[in-house]
Amino acid sequence: MTKTACLRHHRAMQLSPTLAWLVDAASDSPGADRLLAELGAHLVADGVPLAAGALTLDVPHPLIAKRTWLWRAESGRVIEALGFAPGGLAPDPPNDAGRRWLRDIAGGDAHEDVVGRPDGPLLGWIGPRPFTTDEHEQLRQAARFAATPLAVLAARATLRATLDAYLGKRSAERVLAAPLRRDLGETIQAALLYADLRNFTALSETTPPADVIAALDAWFDRIAGAVHAFGGEVLKFIGDGVLAIFPVVEASPRGACQAALRAAGAARAGMAHLNEERRHLGLPPLSFGAALHLGEMLWGNIGAANRLDFTAIGPAVNLASRLEGLCKPLGRTVLMSGALAAETDMPLVALGSHSLRGIASPCEVFALPET
Repeated sequence: MTKTACLRHHRAMQLSPTLAWLVDAASDSPGADRLLAELGAHLVADGVPLAAGALTLDVPHPLIAKRTWLWRAESGRVIEALGFAPGGLAPDPPNDAGRRWLRDIAGGDAHEDVVGRPDGPLLGWIGPRPFTTDEHEQLRQAARFAATPLAVLAARATLRATLDAYLGKRSAERVLAAPLRRDLGETIQAALLYADLRNFTALSETTPPADVIAALDAWFDRIAGAVHAFGGEVLKFIGDGVLAIFPVVEASPRGACQAALRAAGAARAGMAHLNEERRHLGLPPLSFGAALHLGEMLWGNIGAANRLDFTAIGPAVNLASRLEGLCKPLGRTVLMSGALAAETDMPLVALGSHSLRGIASPCEVFALPET
């Protein structure tokens, strides 16, 4: 339908400019924040006196249960508040952030609508004075027409949040930007970090499953938290192991290598604190080994025709995995290859050249000083 035809159609239906925008264009909003701001501006232009608005959506995220966007009419600015899930940082009452914020704004009574379904998004408004009956009806109509674009935005956000949680942010972006075919990938240079727990098999055979899972989660929190804190991305959890990358995004790989080294050091410090907590609980310590390497890898889709995995493969990944196997016999927690060591000025301990299983050439091995 052309724009002219749409306008004729809306006139025939007697749609206001706000409702016409919700039908024709709101689904193209880049995010819920922009939809809220534009909807508020359209309502003001249609004569509804608004001081502020709030929009709350459920989020499929391991830590965040809800996201609330808060809009001020006088400035047009939108800010965001997060509601954390049970088991997250601090559980919040459902939809409470938007309601508290609207109550704190001087003015009239607040108007709220649950959009689309009984447990759907919550859209709230407050004006500089109490709303009239006609104004309440305009806001109710806007909520009804907002159901479809909000459902589109929620589905888009759900897909992105799910991919971020299972693949990592960079990999999720790559998957969303490319067709779902297994012959698609690219060669990238990155600093790799491969780490796993020592003696995990023995621990899992002598410990109740719930305690094993708790130990794994605590370990993954420390190693993945350190990786993400320094700009890396966890590609895989492999049993009790972790494969992470720090892609080279500048002319020199130095920054990526330094970040990987700092992440390894932070993980070592985090595990030391964890083991102190475990000691107080009468639990055995968790030891780990980590290996760092700099190299090229294929980053993309592999798998069966109808079941894909997004990962990194290649000789550099193999070397990092084999190098980690030297941590225990060499009595070191963090090892790195000569290729990565050459890109840092951090103090390192040279451990000589070592043959790695399945790797043709010996590898120069260095270690972080033990503290």
